[in-house]
Amino acid sequence: MNNEGKFVRVSYVGTFDNGEVFDSTEAHGGTPLEFICMAGQMIPGFDRAVREMEVGEIKKVHIPCAEAYGERDENLIVNIPKGQVPNVDWLSVGQTLYLQDANGTPIPARIAEIAEDVIKFDLNNEMAGKDLNFEITLIEALDKKPEA
Repeated sequence: MNNEGKFVRVSYVGTFDNGEVFDSTEAHGGTPLEFICMAGQMIPGFDRAVREMEVGEIKKVHIPCAEAYGERDENLIVNIPKGQVPNVDWLSVGQTLYLQDANGTPIPARIAEIAEDVIKFDLNNEMAGKDLNFEITLIEALDKKPEA
């Protein structure tokens, strides 16, 4: 079966290679994940896994970081002078703030370090550089999204 372009519902459990669960359908109240298969709404490896599944099938897949959130990019670590960051005294390492690009689009940035004069922000996705594993169950595959 080819699910490309179909509206699909799946349940899943996502784990790191050490077996630690990082996300699951259960973590979202048991609500299935819904998306259009191969429309770029999901990480590439997940989309490809679902593309050839049959309804009711359970598939276990290993997705290397290149097919998930990509490799970490050290060029996405930026230093911003403390004087340019509002409420600097309330910030802590590990906290996520939203910076803006030149067009005003928000960019999530984790505080990696607070030094004397600068704050080091990490703009990498928190899942960048990590291989992922999923157990996916295809619940439904429809030619179009059902009416609400």
